[in-house]
Amino acid sequence: MNDERLAEIEIKLTYQEDLVQELNILVYQQQKRIEHLEKLSEALLDHLRNLAEPGATPRSLADERPPHY
Repeated sequence: MNDERLAEIEIKLTYQEDLVQELNILVYQQQKRIEHLEKLSEALLDHLRNLAEPGATPRSLADERPPHY
């Protein structure tokens, strides 16, 4: 192998290592976002389940029925 070819291979390897590191960071950030969205989804589902329960008390005055109903 000549030195020029070896240098090209080393440069390509360096670029690939950088790309893998960037992809790892991106995957980590996406996983954190997915976990956040899953927690938010669970909280919303719990809220909807609580609203749908028979005999559930309204959570605010805006949710209450007016007295003439």
